[in-house]
Amino acid sequence: MQKRVALLTNGATHSNAKDDEMSIKKHVKLGLSALALSISFNSVAAEDPIRVGILHSLSGTMAISESTLKDTMLMLIEKQNEAGGVLGRQLEPVVVDPASNWPLFAEKARELLAKEKVDVIFGNWTSVSRKSVLPVIEELNGLLFYPVQYEGEESSQNVFYTGAAPNQQAIPAVDYLMNDIGVERWVLAGTDYVYPRTTNKILETYLKDKGVAAEDIMVNYTPFGHSNWQAIVSDIKAFGGAGKKTAVVSTINGDANVPFYRELGNQGIDAADIPVVAFSVGEQELSGIDTGPLVGHLAAWNYFMSVESDANYDFIDAWVAHTGNEEAVTNDPMEAHYIGFNMYIEAVKKAGTADVDAVKDAIIGVSVPNLTGGFATMMPNHHITKPVLIGEIQDNGQFSVVWETPSTVAGDAWSDFLPGSKDLISDWRKPLFCGNFNVVSGTCGAQANVANK
Repeated sequence: MQKRVALLTNGATHSNAKDDEMSIKKHVKLGLSALALSISFNSVAAEDPIRVGILHSLSGTMAISESTLKDTMLMLIEKQNEAGGVLGRQLEPVVVDPASNWPLFAEKARELLAKEKVDVIFGNWTSVSRKSVLPVIEELNGLLFYPVQYEGEESSQNVFYTGAAPNQQAIPAVDYLMNDIGVERWVLAGTDYVYPRTTNKILETYLKDKGVAAEDIMVNYTPFGHSNWQAIVSDIKAFGGAGKKTAVVSTINGDANVPFYRELGNQGIDAADIPVVAFSVGEQELSGIDTGPLVGHLAAWNYFMSVESDANYDFIDAWVAHTGNEEAVTNDPMEAHYIGFNMYIEAVKKAGTADVDAVKDAIIGVSVPNLTGGFATMMPNHHITKPVLIGEIQDNGQFSVVWETPSTVAGDAWSDFLPGSKDLISDWRKPLFCGNFNVVSGTCGAQANVANK
């Protein structure tokens, strides 16, 4: 301290001290400038948008169903941004059109992840498109939220299945037809790809386990976009004329549904004679046809626009406002995107980041409201809990709910009714962290590839 006083009282040394003081001030200024610049850069980085890939067909045979899902995602992103985004970041949609072309889905998924650097993808409808995308999603460690009912027999750490598994749609629908309607003969009609074939394989096994004879099961497949239904509907009519109550379980997808239902009407097949329960026909598909002749036919979903709940009313109002169309309809896959999107937002908040691995860990156990008045929860197998509803077609193109499960049902990744998968479970929590754990052998990965047979 004495040495410091002496320096300040010495003339020559005093001049050096002033220089030192100026030098200190200069460095402080530079330091503050650097700090301000650093804060500015960090602020910009913190405000970089979360990029959301939207992978839905906007052209081709599946555009009738998928275009609406693209618009649903744009509405959800817009609403979230109006509410402040998430973690102080806005969401930026990146839309591509895979054009109902299954290999193109994989190319577009790679474009979204490798070029556009999206943080998450919401997309696909058909299982063949999902299976095309799956290797890319896993290779590049992306996140895919898949919003449509599917055949099960799959579990990926990179995919969240927000549509129905067979035990959340197909099996309950068959139970309803058998127990409540008294159906004894079964037509399993589907589009020729993996979802209908695997679902029908499950249903054939289930029906035979219930005592249904092989001759009381008719199976038929048609290509995407099939339009000439006269001969097939005639065969269905003849099959149903054998004196036993007959029903059609339909896994027909896309725009082929329009001529199929039209031909049912042309041949005078109504629900009192041969009811059809559809797994891929909702309000959007019915908006393109005259539903008068179809009154009484059925669909099995986890949501209908006609459901009475405050959450549903708010969603419908938002959709009508977004589209500017008072006649706009909502449907089940739209609700699945609503659930999946909100789960993603909550998982990002929980993780404190949009980092893929952190979100994958955070999302298990997340619960968000569904549109039927309850809650959906993400299970360890990356499937969610859902109610099951059977709806009857009305002449206004809406569905009247005629049956529903008393509570939500947890989706099964692996069917209890196929030999190659009945012993498999999926659990993406540590320490198991396995999508196909065989409970009999106690090993991960011991499975028959039943989905692709």
